[in-house]
Amino acid sequence: MVVGRVVRFDGMRGYGFIAPDHGGEDVFLHVNDLRIPEQQVRPGLAVEFEVEEGERGLKASDVRLAEGPDGKPLTPPNGVARAASPGAGRQADGDESLCDVLTTGEYLHEITEILLNAAPSLTAEQILAVRRRLLQFGRDHGWTED
Repeated sequence: MVVGRVVRFDGMRGYGFIAPDHGGEDVFLHVNDLRIPEQQVRPGLAVEFEVEEGERGLKASDVRLAEGPDGKPLTPPNGVARAASPGAGRQADGDESLCDVLTTGEYLHEITEILLNAAPSLTAEQILAVRRRLLQFGRDHGWTED
């Protein structure tokens, strides 16, 4: 079994990508290969899976929640995803068609959680300044919608 984290998952299309913790190429994930409820799948979720060679590259199968030695899930409780690896969310043919579009509120919430976890000494004023700039950046790239 390989351990990795979900990089992207599009519930409407039923597929996404997992980045193996050991590094290397992202692995294609299809909803039919999940052994957990589809509603639990989100970026940052730690999973265990088998790797198979699919028609267009590496493919995950028998995907389930990854657990630590204590039997508890490895995913952080706040669900903050790790930074995507280069090429994350790309299909085997290089198409970058998967993208998680968040509402402005969801995007700002995620940014705030990341900032608080990464730099707890930031002041509220500093956090608000960074959020404003990142929100504009997200809008410019189509990552948020109002």
